[in-house]
Amino acid sequence: MTHMPSPEMMPVFASTKLKLHPDTYSIVSLPAEKQKKALELFKPLSPFSSITVDTEEVSLILKTSDWDNLKKHFPVFEEEAPYSVITFDIVLDLCLVGFLSVVSAVLADEEISIYAVSTYLRDHILVKTSEADRAMRVLDDLIQCCNSTKS
Repeated sequence: MTHMPSPEMMPVFASTKLKLHPDTYSIVSLPAEKQKKALELFKPLSPFSSITVDTEEVSLILKTSDWDNLKKHFPVFEEEAPYSVITFDIVLDLCLVGFLSVVSAVLADEEISIYAVSTYLRDHILVKTSEADRAMRVLDDLIQCCNSTKS
């Protein structure tokens, strides 16, 4: 493995559990003027979902099945799918530096593109569903490598 975490980061990765969410997801961009409608319609969504309001767009991550039921309300949108969500099931300190850079680098070495989403407590990545199993293997190898060096 060419991109190993720093010695200080090794225990963080060694303690990380991976969760591959079972559903497929869509990443959607709506025009910024659809913010109110989007926030209203997306209130009942269950985890994992994300709404980001930007000056240029409203960006959504949601289960593809939910989007299929809601997209009729939005005549203009851009969509990328199908994606799978991988959650790093460890509470990360907001001062932690470099966690996603290591994740990004090891997956880039395998030519796996990611779409990163951070919440207050955890980081998540979306990968094309066709690459999800391979991404999980690569990340699991990283975690196992960090576990073996702490012994």
